[in-house]
This record gives sequence, structure tokens and C-alpha cells, in this order.
Amino acid sequence: MNIFKAFFTLSIVIAMSSFVALENNTFPSVKLKTLDGKSVDIQDYLGKDKPVVVSFWASWCAPCKRELDAIADLYPDWQEEYGVEVIAITIDNARGMAKVPGIIESKQWDYTVLADTKQDLQRALNFQTIPQTFVLDGNGEIVYSHNGYNPGDEVELEDVLAKMKK
Repeated sequence: MNIFKAFFTLSIVIAMSSFVALENNTFPSVKLKTLDGKSVDIQDYLGKDKPVVVSFWASWCAPCKRELDAIADLYPDWQEEYGVEVIAITIDNARGMAKVPGIIESKQWDYTVLADTKQDLQRALNFQTIPQTFVLDGNGEIVYSHNGYNPGDEVELEDVLAKMKK
């Protein structure tokens, strides 16, 4: 019974720390993998005085790939106009990861792609459905988020980036 209480208490502490991080609009610090298997902290990519769009996706998620395709069309202009970086984080499990490099190559996505194969960052941010997209300011603070994808959502993302530039 003591093990159950300890596990329960630890679960509550972890859950509360996630809520505290998000209450302050800060992106949690979580280890992810690069496509070549190197461990990195998501914080290494944030808060460098430039906006960052973080899009969670998976190889099996058609709306995710449509959103990233739509962003890809605008990304060169966004980089020039807003200095933005896009980070595409796949939540594919180890088996699904085998498909990811081929998808990226065939789509010619020019993004930083990281893997959250154990969904640690997804849990820390407390969302269930993908695509899930966040816009972070130059300090790494979450200023916008949405889930799902409908054509035209990329225009809304650009509006957020434009407002941040002012």
C-alpha cells in the first residue's frame, strides 16, 4: 500500500509541475531525440530572441502532414520576414520512426525535426490530439496554441507572427 501512495503522490507532483509551467506560459524542459538518435533538450532550441513554431505530428496523421506542407510553402518567407524557426516534433513510437526520415525527405521539409517517442513532452504540455501547434516568442514563452488543422490555419499562424514583430 505504501508503494501505491508514493506512486500516487509522485504522479500528482509531476502533474502539478506541468500545470505550473504552463500557467507561466513557459515551455517545459524535456529531453527529445534528433533523427540520428542524439538526446537534446527542447530548451536548447527556444528563447534565442526569435519566434519558434512547434508542431507536433506523426507519420500516420494526414492532417499533421497537410499542416506541415502548408507551413513549408510559407516558411522561407516567414524566416525572412519574422526570423522564425519551425520545429516539427514527431510523436511516432520506435516502430513508426522508421518512416519519418522518408517522409521528411519526400516532403522536403526544411525544419528541425525532433522525436518525442515516449510522449514525455506531449504529457508535459497536457494535450491529446495532433496536430498540436504552439508559437513561442523570443523568450520561449507560449503565446499561441491550436490543435487540429484546417486549410488556412497557417494564415492564422502568420498573423500571430506578424503581431509579435510589432
